[in-house]
Amino acid sequence: MNKNAPFGPELQKKIDILKSRRKPITLGSLSFDSPLLLAPMSSICTAPYRLLMEDLGAGGTVSELISCHGINYKNVRTTEMLKVDPREKNIGLQLFGEGAEAMAQAASVAAEFNPKFIDINMGCPVKKVVGTGAGSSLLKDPMLLPPLFSAIKKAINIPLTIKIRIGWDFDSINALEVIHIAKEEGIDFVAVHGRTRSQQYTGEANWDYLNMLGEKSPLDIIGNGDLHTASLVKHQMEKTKCQALMLGRGPLRNPFLFLEPYLKEGDNIFFTPEDHLEVIKKLVEYSRDYAHSDHTLLISIRKHLIWMAAGFNNVSAFRDVIFKTPDLNETLKISEEFFHSLKDQRKRLQDHDTFMTSGHG
Repeated sequence: MNKNAPFGPELQKKIDILKSRRKPITLGSLSFDSPLLLAPMSSICTAPYRLLMEDLGAGGTVSELISCHGINYKNVRTTEMLKVDPREKNIGLQLFGEGAEAMAQAASVAAEFNPKFIDINMGCPVKKVVGTGAGSSLLKDPMLLPPLFSAIKKAINIPLTIKIRIGWDFDSINALEVIHIAKEEGIDFVAVHGRTRSQQYTGEANWDYLNMLGEKSPLDIIGNGDLHTASLVKHQMEKTKCQALMLGRGPLRNPFLFLEPYLKEGDNIFFTPEDHLEVIKKLVEYSRDYAHSDHTLLISIRKHLIWMAAGFNNVSAFRDVIFKTPDLNETLKISEEFFHSLKDQRKRLQDHDTFMTSGHG
């Protein structure tokens, strides 16, 4: 038994079996432990959560979006977001902003924190980001991209990647054009969310278009969008022309989503409510090194508890109690009682449940 294993022997055994079925992949010049990567999400993809997802099978992770201006102004909170945990293996730091000089300067600083790559956010649809000319606003005029990419490439000595949407709106779907420009400027690979900016997180991701990109793109493509359940992920793993997949919202409700697509018929493996509780405890342990106080830790863990409880019985009553509990230790005690009470209940999540449609990066 590995004394340094993140989890107890029963849960770790299940994780190790499924991890052994993953196949490492290479995207551009970068290697990953699996074709399933964690998508960047604002205020979620912090070092503790990224580390947890690597423990649970993510082949690689990307940070929450980090402001280039916050970096350049030496904002303390922004600088803290750049920290890479020494236990993280395959991490990219994602920057957002506008202006070649500002982005290049920030990328140079970010690279000093030793990520495997720097990623440019060109997909965030949120108004406060788009309104500054950042995020998916960068898709509006692809002719402005070469000097941006070139300046950032010159400022760093690690790979540069981008995450985009398929276009600004249905009348300007231009992902393939952007990808060709990225190829010319030395970008390593491209993650593509299968919606336009105007869709935000509503409607459905356009996997027909993503699969076309996977076939025609001169760069490796990571497909992203609506991969919320193991059945949806497994379906795309078997069907997609993309070289890898990126999971965002799904693992918040099912932390084992990077593993369950590797289940085989006849496997006597399923993840119990107590396994979910063990995952929460590990997230608390990792988060203590980064939280400013028990109160900030409580706010974060409370969200993860509610997300992780989705699909089990009596979630609404549990949620009501959790939000009325102001103490972290009491919250964890209530959570233990809740997950223990579920016995061997199976989590039930519907493939097309709407979830977190107000935006996350």
